[in-house]
Amino acid sequence: MRRLSMKVIVGDRSRAFRIASGLLATCQILLFASQQARAQTAFYQASEQEIAGAPGTLIRQEPMFGAPDGASAYRVLYRSASPDGRPIAVSGVIIVPTGPVPEGGRPIVAWAHPTTGIVPRCAPSLAIFIFQQIAGSRQLLDRGYAIAATDYPGLGTPGPHPYLVGNSEARAVIDSVRAARSFPNVGNGDRYTVWGHSQGGQAALFTGLIAKSYAPELRLLGVAAAAPATDLATLMTDDLNSSGGRNLTAMTVWSWDRVYGAPMDRIIAAGAVPTVNRLAGECIESIFDILMRSETSKPLAQDFLTIANPATIEPWRTLLVNNTPGPLPPSIPVFLAQGSTDSLVRPQVTQDYMRRLCNAGSRVSLLMMPNVGHGFAGRDSANAAVAWMADRFAGNAAPSNCGTQ
Repeated sequence: MRRLSMKVIVGDRSRAFRIASGLLATCQILLFASQQARAQTAFYQASEQEIAGAPGTLIRQEPMFGAPDGASAYRVLYRSASPDGRPIAVSGVIIVPTGPVPEGGRPIVAWAHPTTGIVPRCAPSLAIFIFQQIAGSRQLLDRGYAIAATDYPGLGTPGPHPYLVGNSEARAVIDSVRAARSFPNVGNGDRYTVWGHSQGGQAALFTGLIAKSYAPELRLLGVAAAAPATDLATLMTDDLNSSGGRNLTAMTVWSWDRVYGAPMDRIIAAGAVPTVNRLAGECIESIFDILMRSETSKPLAQDFLTIANPATIEPWRTLLVNNTPGPLPPSIPVFLAQGSTDSLVRPQVTQDYMRRLCNAGSRVSLLMMPNVGHGFAGRDSANAAVAWMADRFAGNAAPSNCGTQ
C-alpha cells in the first residue's frame, strides 16, 4: 500500500508539473501575443497639420477585427486638447450597434477605462481583449447605445500620459463622444452618459465637472463611477503598504514628473528610481500583468519614498488637490459603486465623497458590494450601472440614497 501511495503521489506531482508547465507556456504565449498586439503603428501618429481642427473631429478611423456580435467597431484618432489647452491627437475605440438609428440619434455611453499603464503601448485600443474590458458593453449594445471608449492622451499617441490628471481625462472622454456622433449609424444625437472604473471613475467625475463649459452642445445625463479615485492624497499615502498602492504611487510620480515638471527625485529614493522606471514601462491588461508588476514592485516595499506624505510639500500638495474631484453640479445625477473589501480605493473614501455630493444637492445612488475588491468593482456593478444609465436616457427621475448612508 505504501508503494502504491508513493506512485500516486509521484503521479500527482507529475501531473501537477505538466499542468504548471502548460500554464507557464500559455502565459508566455499570451504575453508574446500581447506584445505583438501592442506594437505601435503609424495610425497613432499625426502631424501638426492633421491635429489642427476642432476638438472631437476625426483625424482617421479603421475597422477593428472581432467586434461584438451585432455591432461594428472602429479604432479612431481624433482631436482633443492637452491640460494646457494645446491641440493634440487622442486615440480610442467607437462601437456602434447595427440596426435602425432611433429618432434623435443613438444615446452614447462614454467608457472611461481603469489603469492600463502610462506609456503609449498600453493603450486599450491596442489590447487583445478590448471588447471584454469594457464593463457592461454587451448590455449597452443590446440596448442600442453607441460606446465611445477613449484611450486618454499619451496612450497609443505619443506620451507622456497625464495619469490621474482629471481635466485631461475628461476632455478626452467628451471629445470621444463628439467623435462618435460623426459615425453614420449613430445619428448625431446629443445625449450621453459617462461610465468609468478606478482611474476611469475619476475621469467620469471630472467629465461631470467640465461637461457644460467644455461641450455645451452635448447633454450629459448622468455620471456612473465604480471605485473612483476621489481622494488622491489618501491614495498616495494610506495605500503604500500594498503592492497596488505602491504601483499607483510609482506611476503617478513618474507621470507627473514629465507632465507637470514635479521633480520625482524630491520624493523618490535614488535606489527606487530604476524600479519606478521599470514599472512605468509595464502595461496592465490581464491578471498575468498584475502578477508581473507585483514582482517588479517588490523592492519598493524596502526602499521607496523619502517623505512620509507627499501631500505635505509642493508642488505635490497643490497637484493632488487639483486632481481630486469636487462636488458635481446638482443637475447631474451620480451612480457610485464600491466593493466592501477594496483595499486600494477604500469604502470610506467613496462614502465620504458621496456625502460631499449629497451636501451639494446632488442625487446619488450608492451600490455597496459585499466581498468585492478593487479589480472587480466595474465588472460586478456593470448590470446596475447600465440599468441606471438606461433610466437616465428614458428620462426617469434619478433615485437617491442621500440621507440614508
